[in-house]
Amino acid sequence: MNIIDLRDPKNVKTGSAIPNEIKDKTPAITPESTEPSGIKKAGAFVWEICKIVVVSLAIIVPIRMFVVQPFIVEGASMSPNFHDGEYLIVDELSYRFTEPKRGEVVIFHPPQDLKVYYIKRIIGLPGETIEIKEGKIRIYNEEHQDGIALNEVDYTLDHKLPVNEEDKVTLEPNQFYLLGDNRTNSLDSRRIGPVSFDHIKGRAWIRAFPFEQFTIFEPTIYNF
Repeated sequence: MNIIDLRDPKNVKTGSAIPNEIKDKTPAITPESTEPSGIKKAGAFVWEICKIVVVSLAIIVPIRMFVVQPFIVEGASMSPNFHDGEYLIVDELSYRFTEPKRGEVVIFHPPQDLKVYYIKRIIGLPGETIEIKEGKIRIYNEEHQDGIALNEVDYTLDHKLPVNEEDKVTLEPNQFYLLGDNRTNSLDSRRIGPVSFDHIKGRAWIRAFPFEQFTIFEPTIYNF
């Protein structure tokens, strides 16, 4: 039996027909579909969603745990500067690098109950002696060994200190003296004592709600 090599041009004459037995044995090639199936499409979509969720959590969770945290104000102890129901964003990162400053409003655990949070203003810094007498606050430190009256005109107080109230305490190297802005309706260092640094969660950074009262809190300026 002879075999005709059709790859050789000499064996294919112009105008000649290819024998039927050879044509019949020529395989037909059907191109495969390159369009992915519905299942593959759904799987790819789910995988993309999973990647987005994982990346989002990798970014959001550390920020939520170590950088900023939302808190809602409860009560009137910081009135008129902070009100019940306000939504605050608390900066938890700054105090890892800098010391808390006088006048900053902080969120902290009271020494007697580590499960709750209070919001108060820093009045006394570590190593200082704080004296409350005749409705005024005096600060004793290295720069003012004879004491200096604290001027709080930079923020409005809702009710001043009672004239007959007295307190005097010297703070340890890691302690702070905290007071509420509503001086006649606040459970603060006058009752619970000084607060140590490791009980402070962070500082009030942003008032996010109500929207019309959105505020980024600036440092308080004192007379010394």
